Amino acid sequence: MTEETRKKEPNADKPLEKMTVKELREIAIDIPHVHAVHDMKKEEIIAFIREARGIRDEAPARKKKKVVKLKMVKPELKARIRELQGLKMQALEEKRGKEVRVLRRRISRLKKKSRKAAGA
Repeated sequence: MTEETRKKEPNADKPLEKMTVKELREIAIDIPHVHAVHDMKKEEIIAFIREARGIRDEAPARKKKKVVKLKMVKPELKARIRELQGLKMQALEEKRGKEVRVLRRRISRLKKKSRKAAGA
């Protein structure tokens, strides 16, 4: 890059994803374009700048791990709820308050899932 280009582009060494929308717009305005740069969202501006500069898409900065959730059918959910309710009763008798609260929340979540499963 020449020194003039470096002066025009704020933080020229900074990756595009780390720049603010304002900085990206300043860079995009210098590139000949058909669409209005100010109407674009950040992702669109980044894609536009990459296309104009001939930069291929790099690997995504962060990869999210996909968590595979096992779907339970309504009878399985109901059986699990009954099992947890039994454990909750034991915890109540033994006066283990923290465990009771945890079990209550689990039961509540499973009930919500069973309602969703019934509706689907």
